[in-house]
Amino acid sequence: MKITFLLILTINVCSSFIVQKIYSPGLFNHVIKNLNPRNLTITEVQQEEFNDGDLIFQTSKSPQSNAIQLATKSKYSHCGIIYKIDGNFIVFEASSKVKKTPIKEWIKSGKDKNYVVKRLKNASEILTSATLEKMKLIGNKFNGKNYDSTFEWTDEKIYCSELIWKIYYQATGIQIGKLKKLKDFDLTSLIVKQIMANKYGVKIPFNNTVISPDDIFKSELLFRHFINHF
Repeated sequence: MKITFLLILTINVCSSFIVQKIYSPGLFNHVIKNLNPRNLTITEVQQEEFNDGDLIFQTSKSPQSNAIQLATKSKYSHCGIIYKIDGNFIVFEASSKVKKTPIKEWIKSGKDKNYVVKRLKNASEILTSATLEKMKLIGNKFNGKNYDSTFEWTDEKIYCSELIWKIYYQATGIQIGKLKKLKDFDLTSLIVKQIMANKYGVKIPFNNTVISPDDIFKSELLFRHFINHF
């Protein structure tokens, strides 16, 4: 009987200790950050995981998303920069045009509401308040411009990963992702060929400079900070 009582007492004490640890705020945030929670809403806990200047990636539901995935051999076809403006998180993105989209709305627009957040490894040193303000000012010159569906390296129109690359480079001198030529991607898929033919006709600009969402995602300057899918 004494042994049984001591065993029950030990189990109760250990259980109490575990529950307290699991529900401590610091540990809870750590678990949320490193696990793969599916179908979570954007709660206050999640919003704490976002910082100014973070990069967010998703699978777009746009007509050309599949072609982008095939050409880049990646699940990611859209991306943007997270900013906190007036206490609210938005995604600065180039979709139909360059715009600021509330983060809840942006996440809902992606496939299965899934997303990944990446952050500059030395963000605390590089992304000072002055640098973030500079990034936002640089972004203002692109705001409202049309989406560049032909992926040209100009400022007249702009696409999502180009927007990120240019803002970071012009504000910090950092190149997030290696620039490529259009010919460097896998253009052999029938879906990709059809999209290319519709965009360019017979004169495909194989030497166009291009940066894809996947090239930014794979940058060694970033680390995966938060995942809600994949």
